[in-house]
Amino acid sequence: QVQLVESGGGLVQAGDSLRLSCAASGRTFRNYAIGWFRQAPGKEREFVARINWLGSRTYYKDSVKGRFTIDRDNAKNTAYLQMNSLRPEDTAVYYCASGPGGSSSGDYGYWGQGTQVTVSS
Repeated sequence: QVQLVESGGGLVQAGDSLRLSCAASGRTFRNYAIGWFRQAPGKEREFVARINWLGSRTYYKDSVKGRFTIDRDNAKNTAYLQMNSLRPEDTAVYYCASGPGGSSSGDYGYWGQGTQVTVSS
């Protein structure tokens, strides 16, 4: 069992930055990949970024490459998503997930409750 808690969301203006955190407890955080997903109103949940267990490999959705950075601190059982140059289309509920890894929701067995990110134009 693992518990994931996201934080750091909020209301910002276009061009601003936010840093989301994903704090984990329960099972061994460092053994699993972490993925960030988002879901906008009326849309399917979509992959945003992922990082392997060691933190040595990262993957991003094309539209966030160069603007978002995923990283993790295994000593603190926490993963992060640094989001720069935010756009209105980034508005969504952001979720972190733990699992073997991949870019599909089905690749992850544990999810946080989500944190709202709203970007105004």
